[in-house]
Amino acid sequence: MGTTSLFKRAQALLRIRNKLARECLAELLAVFVLILITLSSAAQMVTSFGTKGDIFSAYLAGALGIMVAVYMAVGVSGAHLNPAFSLALCLLEQFPWWKFPIYVAVQVSGAFIASGAVYALYYDAIQHYSNGTLTVSGPRETASIFATYPADYLSISNGFLDQVMGTALLIVGILAMLDTRNKGVPKGLEPVAVALLVLSIELSMGSNCGCAINPARDFGPRLFTYVAGWGTEVFSRGNGWWWVPVVAPLVGAVVGSAVYQLFVAFHHPAEEDDPAAEKSSLVLVDAAISPGTEMSPKEKDAMEILPQKK
Repeated sequence: MGTTSLFKRAQALLRIRNKLARECLAELLAVFVLILITLSSAAQMVTSFGTKGDIFSAYLAGALGIMVAVYMAVGVSGAHLNPAFSLALCLLEQFPWWKFPIYVAVQVSGAFIASGAVYALYYDAIQHYSNGTLTVSGPRETASIFATYPADYLSISNGFLDQVMGTALLIVGILAMLDTRNKGVPKGLEPVAVALLVLSIELSMGSNCGCAINPARDFGPRLFTYVAGWGTEVFSRGNGWWWVPVVAPLVGAVVGSAVYQLFVAFHHPAEEDDPAAEKSSLVLVDAAISPGTEMSPKEKDAMEILPQKK
């Protein structure tokens, strides 16, 4: 009884009632877990000289990390995990624009913190592998554990196209899975389906530049490597490559959103008994708020933007 009472008192003391704050905490934790698993698999592969992992195991770990992260936060924040996906939802009027920069900041922060955790976890291994010198290029470089870099043959334009196409495919696939007027995915299995989608993209489009398709996943860890001692080359390597996996996925989100709407969603037949169907075929956000939930004025205004589930 004493333990239970203590737990309840702690819950009452620490519980956050503000909806936006809860969403940010869940999104931060989910991104942290995703990047922790993704970068740890890369660190294990690189620092073991490929004896304890290969490119497939790294891709598989990243995909499974997405599955775990989505399950962790989808009921609270929607588990966006990716600024590109947040942008797609804004474009489809499924997410308020004023929340977009907040989610992006949280996602980048989660990736940055996770990078620090991976560096601490693999500190000895990285130092041993690199002979104590943190380099961005060369045979013992370790910067690619954290951020993506282009292959030697890849041009900026081709890399930009790579990231646009990969992200567009990601967005098209997710929108199809979440489209309540399409076949959809069985309830509760959406994270599994998204993980398999990401794995298929990585296995088919990963050779050019590591398949970032997520600005937060790339910029947060890259910023960490700059701060942690890898130097300015993390931004200059590959003819200033760093901005491509930041900008191109956002362009891919626009393309992917438009493609799914133009080829599928706009053509769903209207349903007389479902007025919301004519407005949007995608019901991605449950805007229902339980009684007693405290909301900020901006969140109350946003309720007029978000489509309501019937």
